Amino acid sequence: MSAEAASAGERRLLHTREVVCHGYRRADGLYDIEGRLRDLSVEGTWMIFHGLEAGEAIHDMRLVLTIDTDLVIHRAEAFMDSTATPYCGPAAEVYGRLAGLKIGPGFRQAAKARVGGVIGCTHLTELLGPMGTTAMQTMFSELREAKRQRGGAFPDGPLPRPVVIDTCRAYRADSPATERIWPMERRTAA
Repeated sequence: MSAEAASAGERRLLHTREVVCHGYRRADGLYDIEGRLRDLSVEGTWMIFHGLEAGEAIHDMRLVLTIDTDLVIHRAEAFMDSTATPYCGPAAEVYGRLAGLKIGPGFRQAAKARVGGVIGCTHLTELLGPMGTTAMQTMFSELREAKRQRGGAFPDGPLPRPVVIDTCRAYRADSPATERIWPMERRTAA
């Protein structure tokens, strides 16, 4: 707890939002990135369309993206187990429109163009951000495993520009971290 929170005195939990994402390697060589968002009513609440007991979910939604090693979505499927209204369910059907998109720069904007706003569900569309980073981390896990199997060595020859370059302070183009993962003498053009 921060000093500010501690000095605020006693606190009472009113709401919990859980976002959990997992990356799985499939037997067919593809990957499933599964995200789940849950909004929990801590004390129970009355909503316009129904009431909730303590601990029940206002929202309990999942989205599964099947991707390849290039981070291209082959299939997307949404599940809405608990929703705030009885009118939310049909929004799950539109997430199949994500097929063909590549996770990378501009992904969120492209995804919103296909499933955002009144076409889809705010909560499922928000889930795409952490799922995109989970997809990238899943691929990084595969690269680390391949490197471990090679005895920790980089492959021979030039190295392409890693996708993390210029995404944050640590991996800015002129940082020591960038030089370590993408040595100047091993860089390819572009």
